[in-house]
Amino acid sequence: MWLPIFSHPSTELEGLKDQPKTPSLKPSIKSFLSHLNHLRNYVPAAESRIAVSDISSETYASFPNNGLSNISSETHGSFPNKGVLNISSETCGSFPSKGVSNVSTEETYGSLPKKGVSNISSERYANLPNNGCDSLSIYVYDLPPMFNYDVKNNCTHIQPLHNKCDDNLNDGLGPEAKELAGMLPESVLPALYWTDLFWGELLYHHRMFHYKCRTLDPESATAFFVPFYVSFAVTKYLWGNHSWKERDWHSEMLIKWLQNQKWWKKSNGSDHFIMLGRMTWDFRRWRDIDTDWGTSFLNMPAMQNVIRVSVERSIWDDLKIAVPYPTIFHPRSESDTIEWQSFVRSRHRNHLFTFVGGGRAASKNDFRELLKNRCLNEPTACRHPRGDAFTRRSVFDCMLAGSIPVFFWKRTAYLQYELFMPSEPESYSIFIHRDNVRNGMDIRRVLEGYSREEVQRMREKVIEYIPRFVYAKPSQGLEKTRDAFDIAIDGIFSKYKDHMERGKIENSNET
Repeated sequence: MWLPIFSHPSTELEGLKDQPKTPSLKPSIKSFLSHLNHLRNYVPAAESRIAVSDISSETYASFPNNGLSNISSETHGSFPNKGVLNISSETCGSFPSKGVSNVSTEETYGSLPKKGVSNISSERYANLPNNGCDSLSIYVYDLPPMFNYDVKNNCTHIQPLHNKCDDNLNDGLGPEAKELAGMLPESVLPALYWTDLFWGELLYHHRMFHYKCRTLDPESATAFFVPFYVSFAVTKYLWGNHSWKERDWHSEMLIKWLQNQKWWKKSNGSDHFIMLGRMTWDFRRWRDIDTDWGTSFLNMPAMQNVIRVSVERSIWDDLKIAVPYPTIFHPRSESDTIEWQSFVRSRHRNHLFTFVGGGRAASKNDFRELLKNRCLNEPTACRHPRGDAFTRRSVFDCMLAGSIPVFFWKRTAYLQYELFMPSEPESYSIFIHRDNVRNGMDIRRVLEGYSREEVQRMREKVIEYIPRFVYAKPSQGLEKTRDAFDIAIDGIFSKYKDHMERGKIENSNET
C-alpha cells in the first residue's frame, strides 16, 4: 500500500472522493495504451496480476512504474481490463550488439560469444580512476561464457513463453520508456527505461567493469566478484517438467570451475562475492526432488563462505546483503535526480492510498485476496501487501513516486534494506500488522489519523532517499552522488571485511 500524501494546499484529508478528477491526461493515456496492445501476448494467464484501483489522472505521478506502468514481481498474470496502465515485467529487455563489455586479461577463461558482447582489452581499463578506494580492490572474474553471456544471449529461452531479448538493451537497462513522453518531464525522459526487475546480475556486472576500485591484477585484489547469471540460468527450469538436476547444473559447473582457481583456493571463497537477481528462495531448495522449487545453489557446501548481494535476503543468512530492485529511473547526472525529486514533490495527490497487486484466490485465507476484495468494495481505498516473496519491487516504485509505503510485514523492507532506507522506519513508512487487518481494522481510518504535517514529513524523507535506491545510468556511476550500486559495494566491505580476512588466515593455516 502506498500513502501518496496531500502536498497541495487545496487538498484536505476530508472529502477526497468528492474532488473532481482532471481529464487532461486522457489523450496521452489513450495513446500510451495503443502502444501496449502488442505486449499483452507476453503475459501468462496462470499467475498473479497487478490490479490498481481508482487512481485519478492527477495521481499518475505517484506511480511512474506501478501507476502508469508497472514492472513488479507481481506482474506475471493477464493485464487488467481497466484501471492503471500496466506493463508486465515480462515485456522488457534485450541486448544490443555491444552488450556487456567482456574484459580480456592474461587469464581469459573460455572463448567469448560470437555476438552480443564487446571484447575490450585490459589496456583500455588500465587507468581506471581509483579515488577513495584506500586498500580496497576488486578483481572481476572472466568466467567462461556459459555462465553469463551465453545464457543472456539465449534470451528467447530464458523464460518459457517469453522473449526476454529487449531486456538486454542498453547494457541491461531495457528499452527506452518512450511511451511516457508527455506524461513526465521531457528533460528526464532519457533516464527512464523499462528495466526488468530480475536483471540485477547484468546491471552489477556492467557497473563492476567500470568500478573505480576494480583491479586487473588478481594478486593485489582484496575481493573477487563472480559474474554468474544464475537467475538467467535457472529461470528456464523453474516452470514446466524439469528435474532438480537441470536446475542445479549451471551452479554445479560454476563451483567446479571456481574450485580450480588459484584465488578461490587461497580463501575457500571467503573473499568472493556474487550478485543474485531473484528472490532468495529461488536459490534455496533443500531437497533433491523434482517437484520442489528452485535451485539449491546457496545450500551447496562450497557456497557457505561466499558473500551474496541479492534483491532479497533470508533474515537467517548472515552473509547476504539485500539491495534494491532495479526501478525504471536511471539518472544520468545529479541534475536528473534533483529534477525528479522536485517533480514528485510538486504533484497534486487526490487519493489517500492505493493497492498494487493481485490476489491469490486459490490460496486459503490469502491476505492479498482479502485486501483486493476490500479494494473492489471501496474504490477509493486500495492496499499494498507483500509480493510473491516478502519483498516487492513496487516498494521502490512507490518511493520513487514520492509516496509513503505502508507495510504489513517487517521483512518486506525493515529487515532487508537497512543500508538504503532511513534507520527509523517510522520516519518514512507506516506499519500495520496483517493480523489486525484480518481482524477488521479499518486501514483508511488508521491512515487518516496521521496529521498533514506528519505525512508531509514522511514524504519528504522518502524523496530525500531516492538517490540511495536507484541505479545510475553512467557506467561509472554519478560524480558526486552514491547510488544503490555504490552503497551496496561499500556495504560489503564495511560489513564483511573481517570475514574475508579470517577466511584467508584460516585457509592458509589448513594448507
